[in-house]
Amino acid sequence: MRLFAALLPPEDVAAALAVEVDALRRLPGADGLRWTGRAGWHFTLAFYGDVDDALVPELSERLARAAHRTEPFGLALRGGGHFGHGRALWAGAEGGLADLRLLAERAEAAGRKAGVAPGEHRRYKPHLTVARSREAHDVRPYLALLDGLTSRTWTVTHLALVRSNLPRSGVPGEQPRYEAVARHPLGASG
Repeated sequence: MRLFAALLPPEDVAAALAVEVDALRRLPGADGLRWTGRAGWHFTLAFYGDVDDALVPELSERLARAAHRTEPFGLALRGGGHFGHGRALWAGAEGGLADLRLLAERAEAAGRKAGVAPGEHRRYKPHLTVARSREAHDVRPYLALLDGLTSRTWTVTHLALVRSNLPRSGVPGEQPRYEAVARHPLGASG
């Protein structure tokens, strides 16, 4: 099972982001990007890749502990950026970024302790991917619009263990499907 730990934005924040993404999609050259569907919007905390089914209960239990040790915190969408010379375009975050990074570290550690082979470790950069490209892309016009992006601040109350079902049909534009297989409340009340 292909898994990752993530934070999912609330529905109203996703709806507001959808308005911003629609404006981005109207820019010249936008058809050269693969736009992430709204159902795929999330802040990845730790990517585990293909996980043996036998390890999933242990991973989920360790994520529950990591969530329990992390108090709820405020988060908002703010601005944007890109990776890989425009190969990934994303919305950024503001608010409890230290808490977000700590939760990401704990989610990564939960994977290691559960026996999930660690992937490539990178310094955590909070982002919600809105578009990708296989080739370098001039994203300056998109970044100019994303610069003004803000959302309301919400309280992060859950960590999700998410299954990623990659497209298999070969149909152009088909999106991965995401399914939360577990949700763990943050804080001692969880």
